Amino acid sequence: MSMRMRLWVMAAGILGTAALFVLACGELPGFGGTWHPYGDRAVHAALARHTANTIASVNFDQRALDTLGEESILFGSVLGTVVLLRQTRDEKRLPPEPARVAPPVSRYALIALPVTLLIGLYVIAHGQLSPGGGFQGGVVVATSLHLLYIAIDYRALERIRPVGLYGVADAAGEAGYLLIGAAALVTGAAFLTNFLPYGTFNTLSSGGTVPLLNASIGVEVSAGIVVLLARFLDQAVEIVSGRDDEAEDET
Repeated sequence: MSMRMRLWVMAAGILGTAALFVLACGELPGFGGTWHPYGDRAVHAALARHTANTIASVNFDQRALDTLGEESILFGSVLGTVVLLRQTRDEKRLPPEPARVAPPVSRYALIALPVTLLIGLYVIAHGQLSPGGGFQGGVVVATSLHLLYIAIDYRALERIRPVGLYGVADAAGEAGYLLIGAAALVTGAAFLTNFLPYGTFNTLSSGGTVPLLNASIGVEVSAGIVVLLARFLDQAVEIVSGRDDEAEDET
């Protein structure tokens, strides 16, 4: 295809997209108005399925397939990072040197660690009831573990962070989401359909499959971020190139 033909194809695509965009904007409700068709339908569906947090209902029920894609992006990022930053044959791993931490920093980080962990777990568990959920809570949980790095040193973090187990947890979170979706197929419903009893409104057992999907996301996100940071921290504080050592010996 010639350059001119490519430009014509690109121009046709841009014009077509612009025309569809203008038509779509013409049907939007007025700014500040009271007519919100999508919002009204989303709230109605959330209440019908006993999910107090409408956003959680949208993410894990009404468009749960889109959320699977978002989760898979993080899973693929973790997998790519593990492959790209794996230890090669010409690298050797040295134990990190102990680091001195200022007592006030160590004290407050150790106090904040269990509090942060508890907050992260709370955000995940109450995702169908209040703002938050697996994505937000998973980040908080992963952050809480790394407060040990700030409070003591990298070796202390390593003792509570077996990267292999967290990698398994990352995969388990991704697989759990898929298995819950596949379980809906067994009942004769569509993939990722909310098929469990909806429970009592505004309780932890409400929302049907929403809390289970939320928990799967929480496991995948928290474990995935731990693995990501482990790979980057290993590059920064542990791995020393064997070629560099050989060059130093020669000099």
